[in-house]
Amino acid sequence: MVVAILLGLALMASDVALRSFLWRGSGGRDNKSGSNAIMLLIGIIFLIFTPVLTHILQMAISRQREYMADAHAVVITRYPKGLISALVKIEAEKIPLKTANKATAHLFISNPFGQVTKNLFSTHPAISDRIVRLREMS
Repeated sequence: MVVAILLGLALMASDVALRSFLWRGSGGRDNKSGSNAIMLLIGIIFLIFTPVLTHILQMAISRQREYMADAHAVVITRYPKGLISALVKIEAEKIPLKTANKATAHLFISNPFGQVTKNLFSTHPAISDRIVRLREMS
C-alpha cells in the first residue's frame, strides 16, 4: 500500500510538472531563465524513473516480508531445522515447471523456471539466503 501511495504521489508530481510546462504561456513576460525547460526535464525524469524505482522498492519490501514470515514460522513451530530442511528440498528441485509463467511466478516459493536469479526485480529472496538467516536464528 505504501508503494502504491508513493507511486501515485510521484506520478501526480510529474503530471503537474509536465502540465505546468505545457500550459504555461509567456503571458507577455520575457522568460529567458529556462525554467520551462527545467520543469519539462524534471517531469520527464519523474515519468521515466518513478515506476522503475517504485518497482524496486516493492520487490525489496516483498523480500523483507518473506524473511519476516520465516522468522514468524520459527516462532510458531519452534523448530527451525524443519523449515531449513523443507527449504533445502525445495532448492534441490531444479526441474522447471512447464505450467508456470511470469504472471504466476510470484506464487511459488522458489523460482518456477528452474534458474536462480538474484537481482533487484526478484519477488522472493534466494532460498540459500533464507536458509542462512534461519541457521543464524537457531
